Amino acid sequence: MASTAPAWWQRRRGWARLLYPVSLLFFLLSAIRRWSYRLGLLNAERLPVPVVIVGNIAVGGSGKTPVVKWLVDALRAAGWRPGVVSRGYGGRVDGVAVLDGDDAGLFGDEPVLLARLTACPVAVGRDRPAAARALLQAHPECDIIVSDDGMQHYRLARDVEIAVVDDKVLGNRYLLPAGPLREPLTRLTGVDVVIAHGALSEPVWQMLAGTPVVPMRLAGDRFVSVTEPGRSCTAADFRGRRVHAVAGIGRPQRFFDQLRAMGLEVIEHPFPDHHCFSAADLAFVGEDVCLMTSKDAVKCRPFAPDDAWEFPVQAIIGSGAAERILEKLNNGRPTA
Repeated sequence: MASTAPAWWQRRRGWARLLYPVSLLFFLLSAIRRWSYRLGLLNAERLPVPVVIVGNIAVGGSGKTPVVKWLVDALRAAGWRPGVVSRGYGGRVDGVAVLDGDDAGLFGDEPVLLARLTACPVAVGRDRPAAARALLQAHPECDIIVSDDGMQHYRLARDVEIAVVDDKVLGNRYLLPAGPLREPLTRLTGVDVVIAHGALSEPVWQMLAGTPVVPMRLAGDRFVSVTEPGRSCTAADFRGRRVHAVAGIGRPQRFFDQLRAMGLEVIEHPFPDHHCFSAADLAFVGEDVCLMTSKDAVKCRPFAPDDAWEFPVQAIIGSGAAERILEKLNNGRPTA
């Protein structure tokens, strides 16, 4: 059981080299599509409220969910009333739906987690404009939409674009299927803010000259019981015990490394991103400790063992990002 990202996405040889011609075709088709929207040949739907996109240009976890939480908090503090739309990967929604519960199997893990983290309305659907319309109809009090992972959904017109970038996720810098990129690196030069999750390589820094880049890290210091959310503890409580670390996210290794940095020796159990967990997946735990991400905890809560703990994290983002986003939004905000 491991991440679904192939190892050769990190190299420019073997399968990556063989598939490179296909990635050139992918680039051509995606460029035609994007420019068709920019030139008005395809219509992007403009909602009656502003839209902020939080996305990335690569397949794999870059840390968007904590950024959405950070953004919603910043918008609320500035007087906005946000709602969130999400694709709902791993869910069973046919069409669009506004969340009315915490069924991760139905709505998807990320939407359920976002609803819990942000305490604001969330809608899911492959059709992002339709999901946003459904959310606004159900919650007319919302005066701004945050679209989770929506950079490539050009049918939804946007007012602000935020790209979350983890240099390690960029891999060999090839486009799909030869590499992990959905769009070329140059796409980052057109966004309003790049949030860098970790250090960026020198070539990426040079390319982003003139584009606002703000650093980000994920921080957490306590673990919360999956079965009894009112209970919490620290890493010190697990020392001397055998600890299993479970992660069904885009980059499981980041979670494992973070636990080791806290002084824990963990047994790694990586699963594919958006994995649909069952009780059998956690049967190895027995009398040991099981640690997992918040994204996995929302799916495992109904059958998690007693000694299962989630590790909540928050995005610590450098100064200037919120101010730039709010300034652009306020410039287009109607005056009373």
